[in-house]
Amino acid sequence: MTMEKDPDRLSAMVVDTAFHIHDELGPGLLESVYASVLARALQRQGLKVEREKTVVFEFDGVQFNDGLRIDLLVNDVLVVELKSVEQLAAVHFKQLLTYLRLMHLPLGLLINFGAATFKEGCRRVVNNHHPSGNSRLRINKGTA
Repeated sequence: MTMEKDPDRLSAMVVDTAFHIHDELGPGLLESVYASVLARALQRQGLKVEREKTVVFEFDGVQFNDGLRIDLLVNDVLVVELKSVEQLAAVHFKQLLTYLRLMHLPLGLLINFGAATFKEGCRRVVNNHHPSGNSRLRINKGTA
């Protein structure tokens, strides 16, 4: 297993793999199909892939460990959120940015396998949020 930690290199690998899957399977299948196929293809390349990874965080002394699940977390550093819809909406970008901010990760991919072409369905989302040192929000990257 290769533990590449550079999110840019990982995102290039994921984009390349997802492009070929979109090309072979075509658009419009259920999201769960693409998630299964993409996860397996990335694992065959030696990457660590966690599906449906729970995001656990603490705010104001209360721990939250339900309701937020990342579609794919690659090598503990790249969040991949998958969709299979006609068109991406603003809420899809907010969803991915939420995961990135709570996990303190810099980069994520939003991939819509429902788009007619892969190019129109693949977006990078960057987390530029820099919380202050006294933030009351703490993250636990523990397993589900």
